[in-house]
Amino acid sequence: MNGTECVPRPRRPRDRGQGGVEYVALIGVVAAIVAAIVALTVPTDTAVALEDAVCRIVNTGDGGEGCDSGGGGGDDGGDGGGDGEIPEGPPGDPFQPAKCLLSQDQTKTTVVIQIIFIKISGSEQLKVQQWSDGTVTLERVTDSGVGVTASVSAGIPGLKDWGGSASLNGTYSKGKGQGGQWVFASNKSDDPQADLAANLADAEEFAAALKQSDTCDAMIGSPVSPISQVGCKNSAVSQMQSANPERMPDVDITKTTTDASGGLSFGKSFKKGAGGKDENGKSKDLGSVSADGLTGSMTEDVVVMRTNTGPDAGKITFVYTLSVDGKSGQGAQGKATRMQQVAVTYDAATYDQEQKDGKEHRPEKLVITTSEENGAGGGVQVGAGANVPGTPVTIDVGGGGGTIESQIHTESAELVLDNDTDSKLVEDWLRGRGDFPASDALPTPSEAAEVPGSDAGPLERLLHDKGKLSRLDYKANTDWWNASLGIGFGISAGQVTMGFKLFGIDITHEEKNQAITGDPTYATGPKNGGARPWVEWKNCTRTQPIV
Repeated sequence: MNGTECVPRPRRPRDRGQGGVEYVALIGVVAAIVAAIVALTVPTDTAVALEDAVCRIVNTGDGGEGCDSGGGGGDDGGDGGGDGEIPEGPPGDPFQPAKCLLSQDQTKTTVVIQIIFIKISGSEQLKVQQWSDGTVTLERVTDSGVGVTASVSAGIPGLKDWGGSASLNGTYSKGKGQGGQWVFASNKSDDPQADLAANLADAEEFAAALKQSDTCDAMIGSPVSPISQVGCKNSAVSQMQSANPERMPDVDITKTTTDASGGLSFGKSFKKGAGGKDENGKSKDLGSVSADGLTGSMTEDVVVMRTNTGPDAGKITFVYTLSVDGKSGQGAQGKATRMQQVAVTYDAATYDQEQKDGKEHRPEKLVITTSEENGAGGGVQVGAGANVPGTPVTIDVGGGGGTIESQIHTESAELVLDNDTDSKLVEDWLRGRGDFPASDALPTPSEAAEVPGSDAGPLERLLHDKGKLSRLDYKANTDWWNASLGIGFGISAGQVTMGFKLFGIDITHEEKNQAITGDPTYATGPKNGGARPWVEWKNCTRTQPIV
């Protein structure tokens, strides 16, 4: 992948005025955290209140409706919990998508190093996905980024029992990533369940070979003999080839990421001696402990995927993802995420030539995906700090871990652009040209199944008339742990303290497993009145995920 390649930027709501959904969401993050610092008095129902705050963060666009205490999430329109049976679609329905994602196992490790206000990050993510047609994909992407960060703390009368202080931190960073995706589909028969088991075994063998290859690479520059290094690498390559992916890799991936986040934590400080000073009248601070109460982040990814083999060989796909994430609580934790994604596919050779000649592009496929995740579980994130005597320098250590059980509701709209009119319409929407003002919102798949209103735009009508619309629900389990070490410097002025890290390192590891639940549905063709009813998605239910 050419790192200098021009990537088309999708038109986002209100992008021209820098007031789109991502900025609204970020404002929601900051507003919720600042309001918590100013107003919270930490009553006994703090955990519930903070969970509601997280809900409001990720539902900023609709005013936080449905975020009352004790309310559940992820139920906006799913058919799994409704009364009565879901009707079947017509045989050979052209609106039925060919396959669905059954399950996903994801492992991610992130290391962040901070030097004064500069933050440098790196991560590696491995993802294994099972599909209802019996195929399996394995994806590995490594990321690196650089950004800035700052924090402020203040004494708050309502938080006396917590040491009378709270802190607010913020981070902004940009990064790049690269990796590959491998497709395992060599086992093909009339039994997709058996194919899935065989292809998954191949993918697991390949993943083990990737890990061995990394171990071999780590030997470079070590005392291990060159012959042993070559033998190690050859063994890993042989194991990869025996796993039989169609090609290594099937898809080349590059990625850019923009991240903005904020957090609220409460702390308890410790003093020594009467009046906070020792008998010599010197430093009164011994140190402190703290606990994260509420965190929120907004992430924007642009992923470029060039496909080498299979039915999509010779295609290039740009995937634009905006996600807003919130987390709160100690002991009993709440977590919520809202994601919006647009994927647009072009013929790679044609796209490259059009880019070179400065011509307009013609996409061949558009996929819009929305997802909401809400969950809770046990966990803790704490820290401790100590002052270096006679200096404003502190040494801090922190860590934590936990498990979160969550529900994920996902909707998707797939549109094959088989003529120039539809292709140009979608490209104009991506670029914000012609009949598409910058204030147009991203349509959701559920909205596309409804009867278009009189004010519906061209893209909404196209999705309603021709899009393959689907809805899925998943149950997910996330295990995570974190460890950190930092050397800080702080300056106090009254009750407000501004500080930064001279140096810090933070490591986070996360393992997430999700499997399909409920009753997958898709929207069949328009009926009387124009609405598209939701029916059973048999191409999705014919195969069960392997755990």
